[in-house]
Amino acid sequence: MAELMQDNWIFLAVALVIGVLVAWWLFAARRTRVSIAPRDEDTPAKRNQALIDAPPAAKAAVPPPTPQGLAGVGEAVAASAAMTSAGDDLTRIKGLGPKLVDQLAALGVTTYSQIAAWNDAEIDRIDAQLGRFQGRIRRDDWPTQAKLLAAGDEAGYEAKFGRL
Repeated sequence: MAELMQDNWIFLAVALVIGVLVAWWLFAARRTRVSIAPRDEDTPAKRNQALIDAPPAAKAAVPPPTPQGLAGVGEAVAASAAMTSAGDDLTRIKGLGPKLVDQLAALGVTTYSQIAAWNDAEIDRIDAQLGRFQGRIRRDDWPTQAKLLAAGDEAGYEAKFGRL
């Protein structure tokens, strides 16, 4: 091996020089040079001009302060009663989470009896509006679950769909 290197040292030196030149060309010559112009200290920076010129954001509605002590408990209880009388707890139906309950409420569906009364056309209409949750109505059999819950038949519900 040493004899081979002694006989061909000139080729090894040329290969080394070529390797160094290619590395320099790849790393140094291909770099883009950025020149930064000096900035006048008296003028403001323009990078945030869009934020400066934008109209102010609308103020968010701030809820009224919470009353101290037990003051206001009557209103809280009345509001809670109004919420429960406005609809059933649809999250008890398997396959219905808070997001789906909100979507159904936006469509006007808030009670078990409404879901229990759905026919195939109504299921198709509602299902088409559920977006990424499409197909859940039939897959999880919401109308049957709603019929049992509307009737108050928790034993029948648990026998067919499992524990509430």
